[in-house]
Amino acid sequence: MVYINRNKIIEETIEKYSNMVYRLAMARTGNVEISEDVYQEVFFRLARKMPEFESEEHKKAWLIRVTINCTKTILNSSFLKHRAELDENLKFETPERHDVYYAVLNLPIKYRTVIHLYYYEEYSIKEISKILKVNENTIKSRLARARSKLEKILEGGFENE
Repeated sequence: MVYINRNKIIEETIEKYSNMVYRLAMARTGNVEISEDVYQEVFFRLARKMPEFESEEHKKAWLIRVTINCTKTILNSSFLKHRAELDENLKFETPERHDVYYAVLNLPIKYRTVIHLYYYEEYSIKEISKILKVNENTIKSRLARARSKLEKILEGGFENE
């Protein structure tokens, strides 16, 4: 019975958080194939370790932290010399969303991460601080700098082509 419960827990977790993990990996890497690898690795680690979580928020924070760590490992590996181009077949609701998405991908990774967690995952500055293990003021600074950089990129007529 324990085995069935374990599988059920894993399946439910994947169902609930798969989009979040994939989107965060995509935001950090800008690459479909690498994001898929990260996605698999995150849920493999969950299945292998099966940590006990205090709450759903604790589980979500753990998945975010593992996703960030996996992307760091891959992006810093000597295996990865070149990043593949982003799949141009992505669909966006409006041209503005398209431009914002690509502008975010052009930010340094530390800014992409806080932008993603703040705007897409709707974490507070305090929560992001805990997840990333970085001072709240640092998170505020990164958000401000990221917004400023995005504003300059988008005002400058950002074009993806």
